[in-house]
Amino acid sequence: MGDRLIGKRVLVTSCDTYMGPPIVELFRAEGADVTADSGALIGATEPADLLAATGEIDVLVANLDLAAYAARVRDIDDDQWLAGFDAMVHPLMRLVRAAAPSMIDRGGGSIVALTSSSPMRRMRPQATSYVTARAAQNAFVRSAGHELAAHNVRVNAIAQNFVENDTYYPPAIMENEKFRDRLKSEVPAQRLGTPRETAELALFLASDASTFTFGQVISADGGWS
Repeated sequence: MGDRLIGKRVLVTSCDTYMGPPIVELFRAEGADVTADSGALIGATEPADLLAATGEIDVLVANLDLAAYAARVRDIDDDQWLAGFDAMVHPLMRLVRAAAPSMIDRGGGSIVALTSSSPMRRMRPQATSYVTARAAQNAFVRSAGHELAAHNVRVNAIAQNFVENDTYYPPAIMENEKFRDRLKSEVPAQRLGTPRETAELALFLASDASTFTFGQVISADGGWS
């Protein structure tokens, strides 16, 4: 057991999907008092209700995902388009909006969003709807992070891709020869990132080691972006 988060009260959303499990595991091992919530937080009041029920926190990990969906622009479906914003963009804003006031009152805090580096490079096949929702998350982090910096509230994002997780890159994907070839040709690191690597980056952003880091969207994708 480590001590990098001793005394920190942490809320991790979508704890059983995407990067939730490795982050919860590492944060607890480092001494954090972690509330792990598994709700999708799609309802308009759910994020604020969750924050109210959790009580004061030092760190919010906004872990939000939705399986990638592809469609050419001419084939974009309204429901599919809105689903990405409902699952990833609106909950992020509502979580930050609910968490910020108490963090400001107490002199600071850290908010870490798990997003995607997909908007930073052209995606194949066409995934405009998904990429647009992820881009909105990253833009929100940049803007909110710069605003809240004056209050010592750190809002940053881990924009990842090609990291092993059950939503996008489950372990079984490495059995696909075409995918292995894609890793070699597209990803400079020529491998998938590990869940632990993302969790360690999240821990850095959550801990007092990152007290001069505000409004940053940090790529974690093996050099892909």
